[in-house]
Amino acid sequence: MLPAQQVEELITMVSGLDKDSLLQQFREYPASFPLDFTPDFLDHQPLERLRHLFVAVCMQSRKVPIGFGDILPTDD
Repeated sequence: MLPAQQVEELITMVSGLDKDSLLQQFREYPASFPLDFTPDFLDHQPLERLRHLFVAVCMQSRKVPIGFGDILPTDD
């Protein structure tokens, strides 16, 4: 489980992303498991749902999103 402070920082950073930036993060994110969201599915999701999904992906894989700084431990 992630410490509460790291979760808060992740949520704050993701909440500042617009839809285009968030879609780019989904395309480039180095998840440790397959992300099988189709581009069509992601394009048709509301911004808040995309944010929720991306935070869940980050928390599950425990990897730092591109350009977010060093807020989560990585498995590298």
